[in-house]
Amino acid sequence: MISARERTIFLADCQSFYASIEKADHPGCQNKPVAVAGDPARRSGIILAACPIAKSFGVTTAERLGEAIRKCPGLVVMRPRMQHYIDISLMITDIYREYTDLVEVFSIDEQFLDVSGSLHLFQGDPLAMARSIQQKVLKQTGVWVRIGISSNKMLAKLATDIWAKKNESGLYVLPKANVPEALWPQPIPKMFGVGSRMAAHFTRLGMYQIGDIAQTPLPVLKDKFRARFGKQSDIQAEVMWRTANGLDDSPVTPRTFDAAPKSVSHMMTLPRDYAEQDEIDTVLLELVEEVCRDCRRKGYMGQVVTVSCLCSPYDARLGFSRQMKMADPSHHTNTVYEAAKRLFYRHWNTLPVRRLGVALSGLASDQGYQLTLFEDQVKLRALDKATDLIKDRYGSAAIMRASSLTTSGQARERARKIGGHYK
Repeated sequence: MISARERTIFLADCQSFYASIEKADHPGCQNKPVAVAGDPARRSGIILAACPIAKSFGVTTAERLGEAIRKCPGLVVMRPRMQHYIDISLMITDIYREYTDLVEVFSIDEQFLDVSGSLHLFQGDPLAMARSIQQKVLKQTGVWVRIGISSNKMLAKLATDIWAKKNESGLYVLPKANVPEALWPQPIPKMFGVGSRMAAHFTRLGMYQIGDIAQTPLPVLKDKFRARFGKQSDIQAEVMWRTANGLDDSPVTPRTFDAAPKSVSHMMTLPRDYAEQDEIDTVLLELVEEVCRDCRRKGYMGQVVTVSCLCSPYDARLGFSRQMKMADPSHHTNTVYEAAKRLFYRHWNTLPVRRLGVALSGLASDQGYQLTLFEDQVKLRALDKATDLIKDRYGSAAIMRASSLTTSGQARERARKIGGHYK
């Protein structure tokens, strides 16, 4: 068990989150294979979530919907409802806060809990507390939660991913003292932060198990990384080494998303190739409008504009990402749009565009701003505030520019989505 002197950290993960919510809302689908995907009507898009029954047919997250249906002809496909999923996630967060005030959101379906201060309410038994959380979440939302338990966030995450997700109880305790015998024999691809490419690099270094990384002296591992990745790889080597040894000093930090952002950005993959200037201008303006509205909502202005572009064909990976500094920080749409246009056309090679992105960085508070002779800043800010209030109350599509109503405009369709998926 975990030592009384150590912290007790949970990583709670919701099983097949989107699909579980849909099955809870549609009881007739309880014993059917269910997946949530981009656009069931068109039989297009990718699988965002698949229930365990669907996964037993080989359906996997992020595969194309057509491939999933070929594997599982009886697959029940549901369109995502992102706002509903966000609401359920917030409801689950509130349940966790009944057990501890130290809850850190890691993703929409994963959260860290530091229960060290409240564990005595369950006679110091972390498994009893975890079972109580599981049952309360299941009863109130229909979602099954798997919980990894350890003395720090990294080990709790590994306990969830490697063991709790695989056993019937959905619970697993990984004491720090058990790391050599439990974690080290695991294959490297199971380690958090290691994808297929990094696993292949470790294989070339003659490392196959997590213990091979953990037992390599850190200076030696850094030397190996420098030889393969260059002089700037020391930090990456240390992260891998600390993960393999289960070392993590970071606290569970509530309200992590309240921290000031380094940049505000939006990106759009276009439904077809855009080659005409007026089409590209329309999308650039829509992206800038979203970025500036987000900045105003968060209380920031930005001075550095970044424009990124990916051209067709995708396989060629042709495109660019460039930035420029404006004379003064701004979150006024037209000001940022003019800068974004100059930047785009300075670097565009005239190939058809398939993806565009706009970002504002160099952020500063919008409470103070530079007055100029050429713009009525007070009037512009009042106009932006008025339009933002209308959109906040009636939706993003309540006010749209005429260009967004053309065939190239995407604002109306994007207003129906959150994070690229339907609300």
